[in-house]
Amino acid sequence: MDRRDLFVAGALGAAVAAPALIGVPAWATSADRDDDRVHDRDRPLVIGHRGASGYRPEHTLASYELAARMGADFIEPDLVTTRDGVLVARHENEISGTTDVAARTEFASRRVTKTIDGVAVTGWFTEDFTLAELKTLRAVERLPAVRQRNTVYNGLFEVPTFEEVLRLRERLSKELRREIGVYPETKHPTYFDGIGLPLERPLVAALRKHGLDRRDAPVFVQSFEAANLRELRTVHRVKAPLVFLAGAGSPFGDPKPYAEYLAPAGLRELARFTDGIGPEKGLVIPRAADGSLGTPTALIADAHAQGLKVHPYTFRAENQFLPVNLRNGAVPAEYGRILDELAAYLAAGVDGFFTDNPDLGVLARTLA
Repeated sequence: MDRRDLFVAGALGAAVAAPALIGVPAWATSADRDDDRVHDRDRPLVIGHRGASGYRPEHTLASYELAARMGADFIEPDLVTTRDGVLVARHENEISGTTDVAARTEFASRRVTKTIDGVAVTGWFTEDFTLAELKTLRAVERLPAVRQRNTVYNGLFEVPTFEEVLRLRERLSKELRREIGVYPETKHPTYFDGIGLPLERPLVAALRKHGLDRRDAPVFVQSFEAANLRELRTVHRVKAPLVFLAGAGSPFGDPKPYAEYLAPAGLRELARFTDGIGPEKGLVIPRAADGSLGTPTALIADAHAQGLKVHPYTFRAENQFLPVNLRNGAVPAEYGRILDELAAYLAAGVDGFFTDNPDLGVLARTLA
């Protein structure tokens, strides 16, 4: 470890050990104080979306650790793969917006255009790098115009492997004396199957290595592709809970639109091989015509009728991500009334939620 590595390790340790210095309420550092060892599965889960990505560059060990220390029940890594078949945590396999690869002249020739799930994408892709090469890169803030303060950490943190995330989960569970869950997402599984780098086998192997492939494991495996979840359940015999993500349009390569999956008949089908749904939050409570928060749909009740959990995404504190009636002022990147938004979803009966601001998610749950 050189001086830079020692500095980064020390800075990270100081940051997560002193929550008062980084805006983390003291009450949130050990989750909810009424339950110090194991989270209550009957209360809504706070899922640290890409870690604590409102405060650190997403999908870094620093972001995941901060989320856990803020009280998140689960940390969420999106999984893609390297050329040598190692699962790593990135929002997308194209990494120009989340690493410093564009400034690395030694990798300039790797910039290419590919078709990912039917869309032409130009940039640098994890599957064109070995793990050793990827480890030379450093993470950067994906939304610098929105989260300028996070840019302070640009260049400090590596791209983590899924194995490193699972080891972090184990360490923090022991240290914090409560089970920290992991909520991995398979990104573009059909695409990766098509290039001979399937995500399923290494994912299942990692879960089983760490004793996490069981019904009561602190795990949810999520995907936007129903076929991927069906394969995990029926072919790979995954016992850990599975969650179907849903947004606009249709899953890639699937003629059935998300709306059909979320109708009562579609939910009955999903219940045969999944344990929950992760809808875009507007599918649970849509915006009214004027952009304000509207009235809940029947989705939660319909899903619960089939025994499915409902974990909507994504709750963010900045005005630009909030309904117009919950914004404070006119500056898009300033914080609005996220607690009021979360209160509405908690009152509607969600079983958990993805948030970039886990400390505020824990607070909202406490106040509900």
